[in-house]
Amino acid sequence: MTGPSFRFRLERVRAVRERKEKLAQQELAKAVSRRASTEEELRGAEADLEHARTEQRSVTAGAATVSATELQARQAFLERIETQRGLHAQELQRCETDVANRDAELASAASEHEMLNRLRERHRGEHDREMERRERNALDEIATIRFRRSPA
Repeated sequence: MTGPSFRFRLERVRAVRERKEKLAQQELAKAVSRRASTEEELRGAEADLEHARTEQRSVTAGAATVSATELQARQAFLERIETQRGLHAQELQRCETDVANRDAELASAASEHEMLNRLRERHRGEHDREMERRERNALDEIATIRFRRSPA
C-alpha cells in the first residue's frame, strides 16, 4: 500500500536558513582573510618602524655631524611610520571585532538551520510511522477477510 509521500511544509524556510548559514560561513571566511592580511600589514609596519628607529640611532650615534633640518626630517619620517603602524593596529582591532561578530552570526544561522533539520527529521519519522501503521492495518484487514472466507 502506498500513501502520500512525505512533504515537509517548512522546506522553503529550511532552505532559506541553509542558504543563510552558507552566506554566514562565506562572510566569516572573508573576515578571517581580511584579518590575516591586516596582521601581515601590521607586521610589515612594525618592521618598517624598527628599521627607521635603527637608522635614526645609527645617524645620531655616528661621528659625523648631522644638520638640524635632517634630524627634523628623520624625526618626521619616524613619526609618520609610527602613525601608520598605529592605523594598522586599529584596523586589526576592527578586523578582530568583525571576525567575532561574523562568528556569532554563523553560530546563530547554524543553530536555526539545525533546528529546522531536526524538525524535518521528526516529521519524517512521524510520517513513516503513520505509513507503517496504515500498511499493517491494510494487511490485517486482508488477513481477516481471507480467514473469514476459508472453510473452518
